[in-house]
Amino acid sequence: MTSVHPSGHFVAFNTGQETTRAFVPEPLPPTESLRFERLYEPLEAATLALGKLDGISSLLPDTPLFLYMYIRKEALLSSQIEGTQSSLSDLLLYENQAAPGVPIDDTAEVANYVAAMDHGLLRLREGFPISLRLIREIHDVLLSGNRGADKNPGEFRRSQNWVGGPRPSLAAYVPPPPDRLMECMGELEKFIHQEDPAYPVLVKAGLVHVQFESIHPFLDGNGRLGRLLITFLLCASGLLREPTLYLSLYLKKNREEYYELLQAVREKSAWEEWLIFFLKGIRETSQQAFETAQKIIALFEKDQDRIEKLGRQAGSTLRVHQYLQSRPLVSIPSACQSLNLTAPTVTKAMNNLQQLGIVSEITGQKRSRMYVYDGYLRLLSEGTEPL
Repeated sequence: MTSVHPSGHFVAFNTGQETTRAFVPEPLPPTESLRFERLYEPLEAATLALGKLDGISSLLPDTPLFLYMYIRKEALLSSQIEGTQSSLSDLLLYENQAAPGVPIDDTAEVANYVAAMDHGLLRLREGFPISLRLIREIHDVLLSGNRGADKNPGEFRRSQNWVGGPRPSLAAYVPPPPDRLMECMGELEKFIHQEDPAYPVLVKAGLVHVQFESIHPFLDGNGRLGRLLITFLLCASGLLREPTLYLSLYLKKNREEYYELLQAVREKSAWEEWLIFFLKGIRETSQQAFETAQKIIALFEKDQDRIEKLGRQAGSTLRVHQYLQSRPLVSIPSACQSLNLTAPTVTKAMNNLQQLGIVSEITGQKRSRMYVYDGYLRLLSEGTEPL
């Protein structure tokens, strides 16, 4: 049975007009031992599904191309949980600098998430450890140049924040006061670096995610960065060779339960309930990503076979088709520049792809036309409808 004791303690602080209480989580690992007999089955299922997903990454025809789009899907979903109203098409149009009518602030926020993810993964590949310095670096990229630019990008907060409600006394949750923040983050960094066989990587990632969200160390971007940390931990540990697992679709679909469990950990030390939910998410998300990768491989192969039957025009059309696998929404000039082909050649290839039903033109204009790889974008967009 779950403990009824909080997983931390409360401290009073004065906001100038009223006194309220902030929650200070105890350092990890949980002071009361986890009963792993409840976790063995979900842990085993999650580990097997994750291994299967990691295995298919080596079978993808071009792993970087798949990751290019997959990372954008995750960025979109994670930002939607925070309330953005952008779509995958909006993001791709924005990145093509052809974004009239799309919500620019929302889309720029998603683009920053992509850049933050890329930065973190690059640093990990360079051998840089997950540390407070790296977390600040990633946050700096995440919030630069858009609506978060006035929220001290790359800096731990020096003022009190809260979650939900107009002021701390009416908030759904109040994290540690600023004078306790570095102590909490220092303990979290220590746990991240601690090698303890009693805590498998997936369990450790689940514990770290809750702790980070409870500390809420930044004025903005905590949710997005906390979700990024999960993938960074799995890649840094070697459990994933490529960043193919993201939980945002699962958390988006189960948002109420997610927030309730975060609070249940704080109020009742409901670590096991949280970890069962978290491991179920790892399993479901791994299976979905595996199935999506399979469908994408099948789509590319099917379309390639159809293009090869074009005869003499197959060569340039195949090159444009391959380009569309990394940029499923493109213009003729961008394809010409990237492929070093002439405009008539690319235009003819696009016409071929259009006749085969592989792409469609989405602007209806004679100039500045944009083409979309319909089947690919449809597969990637599953679950990304704005909330």
